[in-house]
Amino acid sequence: MKYIYHVLFRLFILLTLVGTGLKGYGQDGKAERLAQIENRLKSLAVMVPGLNQKVQLSMSGANAPEFLRALAQANNLNINVDPQVNFKVYYNFTNETALNVLLFVAKEYDLDINLIGSIMSITKVAPTRTVVPPKEIKVTYNAITDNLGFDLNNDTLSLVAKKIGQLSQKNVVVPINLLNKKVTAFISAAPFETALEKMAYANELKLNKTNDNVYILQPLAEGEELYINEDKSTAVKRNNKPTTPGGSQGNYNVSGRRDANGSKLINIDAVNTPILDLIKSASTEAGVNYFIYSDIKGSITTRLNNISFDNFLTALLQGTEYTYKKEDGIYLIGDRKLEGLRTSLRVKLEHRSLDTIQMMIPTEWKKGVEIKEFREQNTILLSGSAPQVREIENFIKQIDRTVPMVLIEVTLVDVRKGKSVKTGITAGVSDSVKTGGTILPGIDYTFGSNSINSFLSKLGNNNSVNLGRVTPNFYVKLSALESNSNVEVRSVPKLSTLNGHVANLSIGSKRYYRLQTQNVVPSLNAQTLITEQYKDVDANLEIGIKPIVSGDDQVTLNITVNISDFIGNPPQNQPPPQSISKFTSIIRAKNEDMIVLGGLERTENSETGSGVPLLSRIPILKWLFSSREKSNAKVVTLVFIKPTILY
Repeated sequence: MKYIYHVLFRLFILLTLVGTGLKGYGQDGKAERLAQIENRLKSLAVMVPGLNQKVQLSMSGANAPEFLRALAQANNLNINVDPQVNFKVYYNFTNETALNVLLFVAKEYDLDINLIGSIMSITKVAPTRTVVPPKEIKVTYNAITDNLGFDLNNDTLSLVAKKIGQLSQKNVVVPINLLNKKVTAFISAAPFETALEKMAYANELKLNKTNDNVYILQPLAEGEELYINEDKSTAVKRNNKPTTPGGSQGNYNVSGRRDANGSKLINIDAVNTPILDLIKSASTEAGVNYFIYSDIKGSITTRLNNISFDNFLTALLQGTEYTYKKEDGIYLIGDRKLEGLRTSLRVKLEHRSLDTIQMMIPTEWKKGVEIKEFREQNTILLSGSAPQVREIENFIKQIDRTVPMVLIEVTLVDVRKGKSVKTGITAGVSDSVKTGGTILPGIDYTFGSNSINSFLSKLGNNNSVNLGRVTPNFYVKLSALESNSNVEVRSVPKLSTLNGHVANLSIGSKRYYRLQTQNVVPSLNAQTLITEQYKDVDANLEIGIKPIVSGDDQVTLNITVNISDFIGNPPQNQPPPQSISKFTSIIRAKNEDMIVLGGLERTENSETGSGVPLLSRIPILKWLFSSREKSNAKVVTLVFIKPTILY
């Protein structure tokens, strides 16, 4: 009988639980849930008396699992607590049943109590989900005009892109990290790409179009920001701080855009920014690959707009110790002296020679560049950093131009007018003197001893005075000469020289005189040493002409003239007297014009004489006891110069 009673009781509990569960499926709300829990606990209380036993519990800040564990131990209950049930309990229960305590806790903390036999499983109630109908994405597209319009208000970007793609049949891709991003924008109607770009701008996104005509919406990278560029279109720029350790804290902006040909152009605005940071940002913006060989030091301040990456590197590294080289699309950046960044270049000169080309290259440009000359080929080999080598090559090509040659015809005319008078009587003794000479046109006659004795004997026959006879070797020479000269000397030399180089002309004569030196060597027997040297003296007509050709076929001539000439006959073994004239002039003439340099006139006067002391200075007697020579000369020099330009 007892066995039947237990079977019936368990069947009743099972039916009650099933009925309670079925009823719970059709009810909503917190009240229905609490009613279900109460029915479950009352049905279990038949088998578990501890639910109806009163408890005495006081909790202040205890965790929920500890509170429920204490209740279970006090009333011999089987309680399983879900880990998500975790809250603080601040209660004091006195003379209250465990069933009511559990109902109270379930109500206060939204708990659910399920039964498995006599085990009570306490879990957190899942929040009620409200079914919201999908929001309409307001997008319009006109296939004829390719105009796109939309009215977005906190719409999901992935759904917007999907709707645009369905209407336009164009691919719009949204990265995974932007699928749930909310966007807001309004465009009535605009060209497809313009509308997408403005929607991205309004929601702090950037739009990129790939080569296969796919539109990709991307988030802004760190340090990037949107702005309106000079073309009044949206663009992206960087506003970063340098990341170089120990670098300055100057800000800089880097942005880019594509020109009409699709080439990427860069805009840079930097103040005291490390060079390395600018290279990294610009390469990222331009989408190029680079490799840095050495540590890049230094900072720079610059502002560049719409510049290519190659021109940016050229300007950035100009004047520094670094350079770059592009190989297979990769930019190699580092110290100029490193292997891989050096280059060699052969420069062949077409119009100039190697003699002066190295002297014309600025010294600063040649630092770090090795220059070799190949005279047989008139070629220069440059080896060093690529920018320096290219700079020197461009400089050489600029100065390698045809140098004009100037043919200078110099016509020299010397007009010499002079007069000389020579008079006097010379007497002496000589072993080889014969009677003879000239009477006309001037007197220059020598009387020997026989002639003189014959003359003296005749005088003795006619007079009572006998003058005697002279020695056999005695002679007398009578001179009475006057000569006039009128000489014109003409020479027409031709000189050729390159533009800017001096052409020199020298015409003259040389005379020698004897210089005797007497030295006494002291000793027991004093010795006298006599040395003789012959010194030379030049008298030249020297002309130096430096032509400079201008662009209008005019020639500027720098002319220097130096004229020296001997004056008369010098005394024996003495330096001859000279007259010297110098002048410089700068003139300009047209091609093939004749220039006349005015007459260079000089007067030469000379008077020499020798005779018996005292007697040679007494009037009348001096003609008998002296020999004199006097000369006057006037020389006029004319210089004609004709330049002719030969290319």
